[in-house]
Amino acid sequence: MDVHLIDGTYELFRYFYAVPATADVNGQEVGAVRGVLNSVLSMIEAGATHIGVATDHVVESFRNDLYPGYKTSEGVPPELLSQFPILEDALAAMGVVVWPMTYYEADDALASGAAKAAQDDRIRQVLICTPDKDLSQCVVGTRVVQLDRRRNLLRDEAGVVTKFGVPPQSIPDYLAVVGDSADGFPGLLGWGEKAAGLTFSQYPHLEDIPKDWREWHPSIRKARQLSETLFKGWNDALLFRTLATLRLDVPVFGTIADLRWQGPTPKFQECCQRMKSPNLLVRAFAAVQQPPSVSSSSSVPA
Repeated sequence: MDVHLIDGTYELFRYFYAVPATADVNGQEVGAVRGVLNSVLSMIEAGATHIGVATDHVVESFRNDLYPGYKTSEGVPPELLSQFPILEDALAAMGVVVWPMTYYEADDALASGAAKAAQDDRIRQVLICTPDKDLSQCVVGTRVVQLDRRRNLLRDEAGVVTKFGVPPQSIPDYLAVVGDSADGFPGLLGWGEKAAGLTFSQYPHLEDIPKDWREWHPSIRKARQLSETLFKGWNDALLFRTLATLRLDVPVFGTIADLRWQGPTPKFQECCQRMKSPNLLVRAFAAVQQPPSVSSSSSVPA
């Protein structure tokens, strides 16, 4: 069987900017929520059987205590922020497991879920549904992969190396020097993607890089300049790597059986009525009757 772990925050942002504004019966904006529900339901209709969705219930996390410049909810439209609790309740009513994050981030929940699911021998593949480069650190061979559903792009370990020039385990180090504008940390001056890719393809982690730039691999251009910047900003680099490193200890589920979708709950009817989406209810109940596809099931129940 396959496990699909979905970045609910990314999906909500994506649909907020992709679909027209739509109010529910109470005048509350729910356009993005309806978009995400349709999207998740389409996965179920296509054969997905074991699903978990992680959301940033609040944008701020423990990383804001580590670095004051880390991303916050400042600038996020209130019409978007207000839909997070609505989405979480709606997904739960549809029978989908949801992990609303407050202390941790949604990415931490996805990373923890992927690591735990991969330990189960019955799992054929774990698909982390997000294009977020942070999650590339979680990819393992062809067993734990990233799926960009919008572009229909599947990225395994070889794909991570092709895109970044480094293996998954070096992604936090790579981001430490390159920076991540989405998360609010700048990286180190002069360290671009090409330089980082060349460097960490030779030296997997920051600590592996020789202190003497003359010992660096000859493929790395401007080694002296890069070395001076790195070791002058060493503490920043370590901090940025900590920010980029996803946690694997977030409590997400007990066993794989917890992730099996078994149909909507009785609350989903009221939810669909409130959102003026009767078709979602019809589709959800129809999906319960569909046998799982061969690619998403096995002879071993979970």
